[in-house]
Amino acid sequence: MDDLGWQDTSVPFWNETTHFNQRYHTPNMERLAKEGMKFTQAYATSVCSPTRVSLMTGMNAARHRVTNWTLHKNKIQPMESNHGDLDFPMWNVNGITLDTSVKHAVHATSLPVILKKNGYTTIHIGKAHFGAIGTSAANPLNIGFDINIAGHAAGAPGSYYGLDNFGNNGDGSPKNIWSVPGLTEFHGKKINLTEALTRKSITILDSVLKLDKPFFLYMSHYTVHTPLMADDRFIQQYLDVGLDTIEAQYASMIEGMDNSLGNLLDYLEKHNLDDKTAILFMSDNGGLSAVARGGEAHTHNKPLSSGKGSAREGGIREPMIVKWPGVVAPGSTSHDYLIIEDFYPTILSMAGITNYETVQHIDGQNFMPMLKKTGATLNSRILVWHYPNEWGPSGPGIGATSTIRKGDWKLIYYHLDQRFELFNLESDIGETKNLSKNNPDKLVELANDLTNYLISVDAQMPSYKNTVQKVPFPSKAL
Repeated sequence: MDDLGWQDTSVPFWNETTHFNQRYHTPNMERLAKEGMKFTQAYATSVCSPTRVSLMTGMNAARHRVTNWTLHKNKIQPMESNHGDLDFPMWNVNGITLDTSVKHAVHATSLPVILKKNGYTTIHIGKAHFGAIGTSAANPLNIGFDINIAGHAAGAPGSYYGLDNFGNNGDGSPKNIWSVPGLTEFHGKKINLTEALTRKSITILDSVLKLDKPFFLYMSHYTVHTPLMADDRFIQQYLDVGLDTIEAQYASMIEGMDNSLGNLLDYLEKHNLDDKTAILFMSDNGGLSAVARGGEAHTHNKPLSSGKGSAREGGIREPMIVKWPGVVAPGSTSHDYLIIEDFYPTILSMAGITNYETVQHIDGQNFMPMLKKTGATLNSRILVWHYPNEWGPSGPGIGATSTIRKGDWKLIYYHLDQRFELFNLESDIGETKNLSKNNPDKLVELANDLTNYLISVDAQMPSYKNTVQKVPFPSKAL
């Protein structure tokens, strides 16, 4: 899912049901949770491309350096080049590469490459956002997928409507960089992009099943990314209960996604594949809240603070469910934490693939013990987020930051003014109380752990324009 927040579902991922859970209608997510394991502390990064590259490479963003969202070849984002106080590094703006010929890109052995080598048919459907325009990874076929439907360099659709040709001209040619490629059989028709992608996925699966091979389907919906456009099949009920137009549009997009999930679950059951298919449901970053939403900004993920683009929990904590019949206990819950790069070694382990080589170092940890409830990592592991970049909007946790979680403690370091925020998530899930002054020992401990990790992966840091000096690592700012 794209931009789906921790609270954007009728499935509660907290210890209580909130008004957001009551607002949204996601019966198929509820169905998946009843049949699988719900993760209450699953993490991605705060924006899209870093998460997607971590998923495809098993690397932490600090190491792979695709730390912001990609689009234009060899160019940092305009909000970075035009920043008043910070000079941002040339991060890997071109995304992923399978060879060393592409500069400013991370050289890696991708997840679909390994699956393909081990007999899997690899299918990409929907949003890609793996590489900049004009680079090989702009086409998922070039990073190991056998089939690509509607994936390209851009991370948002020109339109969700078939009547708008999904942002293309009447002859099917792209209007601009946001035009969704392919899907021409749906142009001019009254159909939502989410439904079109679902129909294509089923058509592709029909053909793939004839091959009598295992398949890996990466179903990557564009929704609920902006532009917020109503899914006409579902919007009326949200208007009827009094939601403003924007929030009703948003809710209808979520239900459109959920309907897609249900269609795929039904397909697996119909073809007697449900008992031998593992399903992993995840979002790429926190729910959008700083801009483009109805109501008060930074409140759409409460009790979590902030949203997409933020190092606060609302920007990085995601709804996650795993169904794996015969392995994962139905209706179970894991309160342990994990992060997006963990999917890489775990998916390969689920596929029984153990003897593989990669050109990159794998940061992710196999969470099979969590799935089987045979082990945990909660108090013995650090998680790190590194964003030496600029997203654009302002708000809590938004800006150039480095962040660490260790047990229940979380430290955010702000590059611009070398400020720290220290939170205990067990007692303060909303990150309302900065404990940095009251807990100097914990501040030093986490700052040192964060610094050591960033140095170990040769992480990039911005520089100050007025002094040309690099922003110091966290422990040097104490």
